[in-house]
Amino acid sequence: MSYRAPLQDMKFVMNELAGMAQVAQLPSCEEATPDLVEAILEEGAKFASEVFAPLNFSGDQEGAVWNNGVVTMPKGFKEAYQQFVEAGWNGIAAEQEYGGQGLPKLVSTPVYEMLKAANISFSLCPLLTTGAIEALVLCGSDALKTKFLPKMIEGSWTGTMNLTEPQAGSDLSLVRTRAEPQGDGSYKIFGQKIFITYGEHDMTDNIIHLVLARLPDAPAGVKGISLFLVPKFMVGDDGALGARNDVHCVSIEHKLGIHASPTAVLAYGDHGGAIGYLVGKENEGLKYMFIMMNAARFAVGMEGIGIADRAYQLALAYAKERVQGRDIGDANAKGPTTLIHHPDIRRMLMLMKSQIEAARAVAYVVAAAHDTAIHHADAEVRKQNQAFVELMIPVVKGCSTEMSIDVASLGIQIHGGMGFIEETGAAQHLRDARITTIYEGTTGIQANDLIGRKIAREGGATIKAVIGQMKQVEAQLAQQPGDDFAALRSGLANGIAALEHAVDYIVANFNADIKGVHVGAVPFLKLFGIVTGGWQSARAALVAQKKLAAGEGDADFMKAKIVTARFYADHLLSQTAGLAQTVIGGAAGALALSEAQF
Repeated sequence: MSYRAPLQDMKFVMNELAGMAQVAQLPSCEEATPDLVEAILEEGAKFASEVFAPLNFSGDQEGAVWNNGVVTMPKGFKEAYQQFVEAGWNGIAAEQEYGGQGLPKLVSTPVYEMLKAANISFSLCPLLTTGAIEALVLCGSDALKTKFLPKMIEGSWTGTMNLTEPQAGSDLSLVRTRAEPQGDGSYKIFGQKIFITYGEHDMTDNIIHLVLARLPDAPAGVKGISLFLVPKFMVGDDGALGARNDVHCVSIEHKLGIHASPTAVLAYGDHGGAIGYLVGKENEGLKYMFIMMNAARFAVGMEGIGIADRAYQLALAYAKERVQGRDIGDANAKGPTTLIHHPDIRRMLMLMKSQIEAARAVAYVVAAAHDTAIHHADAEVRKQNQAFVELMIPVVKGCSTEMSIDVASLGIQIHGGMGFIEETGAAQHLRDARITTIYEGTTGIQANDLIGRKIAREGGATIKAVIGQMKQVEAQLAQQPGDDFAALRSGLANGIAALEHAVDYIVANFNADIKGVHVGAVPFLKLFGIVTGGWQSARAALVAQKKLAAGEGDADFMKAKIVTARFYADHLLSQTAGLAQTVIGGAAGALALSEAQF
């Protein structure tokens, strides 16, 4: 089954929850007119389903191939990438000054979701390029921007981020790659980097690596890391490609999933030194890299949503077609029925649907806040929105990716034994989803960032403001008639209470019992993710109810929004009290055993 972008839900979330009309009124966002946005979404959906999606299964089966330093992409990838570049998708959100379209993040986010859902392995290439572009725009010199950005934004050259080394994974203080100044403004880079996504491939004629390395006199630890731009091929002042630089792919990894995405081991300086250029200031590389990292973390969250939606579409189609068992609710049934009539299958499908729609709503609202934080005329409004974005990035990344694994696993379960067979495609979604909770910072790292930098450090100010907004929605639910809204209000109220309790505990105990609080970091992240999803689901239900009362929109779609929000309250918000208890009281058992007792 091919992929079909869920345009109706995407448009609903963009317009009704994320405020596309308000974003389009921001300075520098005025070109995002309703007609243009509609056209972009329609064309993006067509491109994803017709160009990227058909290569998803075949690319997984064939995989990227390494031979003597050269990586060959699966059949059709190079041609599809050229179509991607020629259609202008690579520069949709990039700066107009260097050839991009400069559209708001709220417009580019659903497009990227489509591409990730259609073919996650393929989508990883522009994801890394986009992060590298953002780092160069904000930190690079004018000379570097002029020489490299136009081709990168166009997509003719791709970009990478080189952090990890064999001895330095998430702990970048252990980075050993070194940079030696040459006296002419350039540096020679020596070292090895691993896990470099699209570090080598044959889809473009140049690859621009952003590399963390140390200068000879750099201080120890993370304070001594600088960022360097190292091209695969040298680039002349006239933009023409020159000699091959001393960076080579010595192997690619054999992975559980994303087989069509080459994960490279790169060697720098084995033949005299790879020429690189300092990005920004010396010893501030970690700060610059986090610009790329935050962009990538949001994008990985969108990968989770995209993969989950692809798995849901496949499972739903199978459940509607597969005849198996009798309908236990129909006494007059004369034969077997399709899977979708069985209660447990419906429960699993609704678990998939409700979590995907909630995660999508949260991510799009964060994208709109990002646009506001960048473009709003009022500095205080920009500051508030930036704080909200920073608070929510761990949720978008951590919760959406964990959700994708659960949803893809449910997809296999709905398929039964056929889900365990590669030919159905259900297994690929689970294999591909599994990496998303690891790269760009594991779920534990996201959770530690959330409770430390985003909550404890500011005494919970931003999250408490968000809880205040949630309570306003809870009050609106109380004004709606019917059992669905009563259950939704009860579920959201209980979730908010559990969240408040957990936040108060973190703020009060973070400094006094830092290990104990960190034991509950991931359960807290899940708790916060569930409640934010319930908040947005409740907002969606309120909009749907209003439109039904006014006779506006697709009535079946609006009714489904209310039912889905009710399901979310009954099956997901109901978990929040237990998660809060784990956050507050779960440390004793986790920390009690000595190392020898494990």
